[in-house]
Amino acid sequence: MPRDTSPLFEPLRLGAIHAPNRIVMAPLTRTRANAGDAVHALQAEYYAQRASAGLIVSEATQISPQGKGYAGAPGIHSQAQIDGWRGVTQAVHAAGGRMVLQLWHVGRVSHPSLQPAGALPVAPSAIGFEGYAHTYDGPQDFVVPRALETHEIPGIVDDYARAARNAKVAGFDGVEIHSANAYLLDQFLRDGTNHRTDAYGGSLENRARLTLEVTDSVVAVWGADRVGIRLSPSLTINGMSDSNPAATFAYAATELGRRKLAYMHVVEPKDPRGDPMDRLVDPMILRRAFGGPYIANSGYDADRVLDGLAEGRLDAASFGRKFIANPDLPRRLRDGLPMNSLNAERLYGGGADGYTDYPVYE
Repeated sequence: MPRDTSPLFEPLRLGAIHAPNRIVMAPLTRTRANAGDAVHALQAEYYAQRASAGLIVSEATQISPQGKGYAGAPGIHSQAQIDGWRGVTQAVHAAGGRMVLQLWHVGRVSHPSLQPAGALPVAPSAIGFEGYAHTYDGPQDFVVPRALETHEIPGIVDDYARAARNAKVAGFDGVEIHSANAYLLDQFLRDGTNHRTDAYGGSLENRARLTLEVTDSVVAVWGADRVGIRLSPSLTINGMSDSNPAATFAYAATELGRRKLAYMHVVEPKDPRGDPMDRLVDPMILRRAFGGPYIANSGYDADRVLDGLAEGRLDAASFGRKFIANPDLPRRLRDGLPMNSLNAERLYGGGADGYTDYPVYE
């Protein structure tokens, strides 16, 4: 007998956002913005196709020219970018959906060719790492970033607040702060990438200061009940490390919970139910510390979400590649329908091919 999937379709309050189901579309970088880093009609079609999600989290969107790290990624700092995103939100709302904008500064995960005037990318500390930036000239080695001066940091906070205001003008239902995946706020949180000796480095409280200041600035624009945040305590991509990640992220989650945010969105280990020694941070540490709605991410399928809901480990789960290939993913999960195959060669860049041409189930 097929498993009862009805718990997936129980409504959920994410602060002021009413999600009709527990199936969230994860933020998915697709690098199809135009030359001015603005989204356009193609993105409006793409997101509207997926409006049956309980909530859509947009692809990561740079808050400023300095925040850019990928060729073809969109921004939210110019009028053309605001106008482009307004077309997307209007299409999603017309299709009955709800959508938040993910606010992004990549920090050191960039390249001078992507920065204004060819400047060095910025970071908490001038620490290099191995890997390749995705530039307009193809892959290029990451460079050693420039450490931000203390007096520059309030300007970063202001950039987040300005981007949050622009997101409101563009018609989003809220915003998600990207404090995960080895980008700027994550770099400040972890002591492997933050060797500062000022008020933004050293102690746990100091390393979390920028994430919390950014959160407070964005909450001042939107209200806490329309602001979410994303964390990835167990990811070690792009040279990330921390001497005590459980303590670091438990502290951050506790402080974020005190702010009564709409939700916390966590990139979990591939199997959060596995041996605790096989993961850096038990996701339940963050869930308990935060205390509010918890969206889990990382390789979920319907059975894992149902188990997590039944066991109280999550309130919703976000799906990435499954949503890319299946615009009608909630229906497919509900009815146990087969999934489309992913066109992996067309994940990044290009046009409609591998983007808006995935069929709904007939």
